[in-house]
Amino acid sequence: MKKIKLIDLGLKDYKETWDVQEELFQKIINLKIDNRKNNTTHKTPNYFIFVEHPHVYTLGKSGDMNNLLLNETQLTEKDATFYKINRGGDITYHGPGQLVGYPILDLDNFFTDIHKYLRFLEEVIILTLDEYGIKATPSEGETGVWLGVGTPFARKICAMGVRTSRWVTMHGFALNVNVNLGYFDNIIPCGIKGKSVTSMEAELNKKVPLEEVKAKILKHFSALFEAEIERVTN
Repeated sequence: MKKIKLIDLGLKDYKETWDVQEELFQKIINLKIDNRKNNTTHKTPNYFIFVEHPHVYTLGKSGDMNNLLLNETQLTEKDATFYKINRGGDITYHGPGQLVGYPILDLDNFFTDIHKYLRFLEEVIILTLDEYGIKATPSEGETGVWLGVGTPFARKICAMGVRTSRWVTMHGFALNVNVNLGYFDNIIPCGIKGKSVTSMEAELNKKVPLEEVKAKILKHFSALFEAEIERVTN
């Protein structure tokens, strides 16, 4: 069975986590390059990072700076940071109470189809939310997971953005569990005007244990990707 190494970073600075991602991402790519160059078949590893970030706004490579509604002084006042990064998608917010997952997979070990990969990520979140009685769906033409699609009350509960190179993935998803939704008022989330953002806490009117959500995500991720997930220390 395919193996995925789980690294749980707890609460960690965005840039420090990005560096961890880049290191693992490059490690897999370098091994693939060596295999091709030397005609070897060394097995490439796969990783899954769980993390919460302090308040931070990130803008994808195709994003519009106008979707950040704060200047540098206001960012400082809100104890938030900002980074332009190399994933797809526009602007999003990460903060405490939001569960972020970064799968760093060699898709050659699974399937070489980015569209299918994104749909699988969405399905993992949809199945997890369903266990709490929250009915979520994708929204055509918009990545991530939504509630109330097709109604005037459409709202996003999970943002997604990935980067791939040589079929290796990085970045991933951000599920709003118990996050402070007020921080989303400072951006046009994902560059989509006129749609709101929600969280599990807001939908259920109670806080949800993060560790419980993690366990459910890993269960569905393991089943969909037909892989065994084992916890390791970074």
